[in-house]
Amino acid sequence: MKQTVKHLTCFCVLIALLCLCCLNGNAAMPSSPKATVRKAVTMKRAKPQRDMQAAMERYLQSAQDQKLNIHSVMVLQHGKVVYEKWLNGGEAQKPHILNSVSKTFTSAAVGLAIGEGLLSLDDKLVSFFPDDLPAEPSENLKKVTIRNLLTMNCGHDTEPRRKEGDTWVRTFLSWPVEHEPGTYYCYNSMGTYMLSAIVQKVTGQKVVDYLQPRLFDPLGIEAPRWDESPQGINCGGWGLYLKTEDLAKMGQLILQKGKWKGKQVLPKDYAVEMTRKQVPCQPAGMRADKVAESKLTLENSDWVQGYGYQMWRSRHNAYRADGAGGQYIIIIPDKDAVVVNTAQLNDMQAEQNLIWDYILPALK
Repeated sequence: MKQTVKHLTCFCVLIALLCLCCLNGNAAMPSSPKATVRKAVTMKRAKPQRDMQAAMERYLQSAQDQKLNIHSVMVLQHGKVVYEKWLNGGEAQKPHILNSVSKTFTSAAVGLAIGEGLLSLDDKLVSFFPDDLPAEPSENLKKVTIRNLLTMNCGHDTEPRRKEGDTWVRTFLSWPVEHEPGTYYCYNSMGTYMLSAIVQKVTGQKVVDYLQPRLFDPLGIEAPRWDESPQGINCGGWGLYLKTEDLAKMGQLILQKGKWKGKQVLPKDYAVEMTRKQVPCQPAGMRADKVAESKLTLENSDWVQGYGYQMWRSRHNAYRADGAGGQYIIIIPDKDAVVVNTAQLNDMQAEQNLIWDYILPALK
């Protein structure tokens, strides 16, 4: 009898709970196992040294004096966060628009696809999109390779602009290729979009989904968001949103030649080559023949140091991912360090100068 009453009581409690769920508008169903939330993993912290703390105070004061609207700064050395600060509306847990820092993540997807035997640097662009080619593709267009796209050397004299009513792939393929591929640098965000389209073509996945188990999960990067074209392809050259610490993890991974916690996440050879000077370069939107008259030199500019695979070389033997408005992952191998910025500003050279003037000397 007692057992029967016990079962009846449990049954009544269950019914009451179900009714309560219905009244609250919630389905009385267990959540799907596919809805697992991937948890972010934080990096190790180290107590800031006195020199670093003093340097960062001068850095922040100088940024304020120059009216540089920096949203966050994070400094890593020897794999640990030694300084971090959010300001001017920046938030530690809020993903930030990355603009062209997105390109470095697209490059990582290309490197992974190469490592899996799905691509090679010498594959021809036209081979991936035979149905989207112009009626009579030019000889230069036929020569464009994955390597040319990675190094912004696909032969365009000006960056392709998207055309209303046409797919982005067809727009790119119809743009005049006026120079021999591999001989002329032209900053080209649409070229990075084509890399994204190629990765999606050979993997059957959008870049953000392809990277999830291969890059984002190992690094503990939670819920990446990446904008898409109308054709459902991640923008590649822009449109990725991540948190400051996510960028620091990516910088540390590249500093470690693609290795993370003892595991080779990104192929080592590719991680090295993406940071090496592959071609000469100049600032986005500037023609090569205008560099001399612009008075940009190796001593005063971080935009003429050379370009790798969707990464820039910097002064002080450093290299970086960068995005419009002041988004940076700056990797300084000589100091075993990574510096990350998010911001909303125009003078990106002034922003880098702060790093060289204040942070670099404090990295012992």
